[in-house]
Amino acid sequence: MLDLILQDGDKAIFLPSFPPAVVVVKPGTIKGSGPTKLNGKKICVKGDEDSVEVKGCAYISGPHVVPGNGTLKIKKLLPNQISTNTKSKAKKVLLKGMKYIAEFKVQKPAQIPPPAGTPDPVPMYIGQGQFITKNRKVKST
Repeated sequence: MLDLILQDGDKAIFLPSFPPAVVVVKPGTIKGSGPTKLNGKKICVKGDEDSVEVKGCAYISGPHVVPGNGTLKIKKLLPNQISTNTKSKAKKVLLKGMKYIAEFKVQKPAQIPPPAGTPDPVPMYIGQGQFITKNRKVKST
């Protein structure tokens, strides 16, 4: 199925639900490394999803309502976000697709309010996100 090709500077938008945690999300930016250009910007190829990292996002989880913080990343792209036919120098091109699998890695655990002050024992949560592209015309499969 045809979908829009991602390019350098496109946004990775994370959804706030990382059950049972809720994250105060901020957008990330994907860096394109493909040699091919689209509207003067490098296109995104397989592996560029690793360039997305959003640090310092606050979160809470269950009874741990004193906020902690952590980092958002793309954990895994879905098949509809990786081209099946189009390549740029032997690397598959990234497409807007639907929702990717995201991860939230805890740096500072949220806590149960004092006097308990118990930290959240979970080191990572799984959620979703999606790409927003400035490319409105060029599609691929």
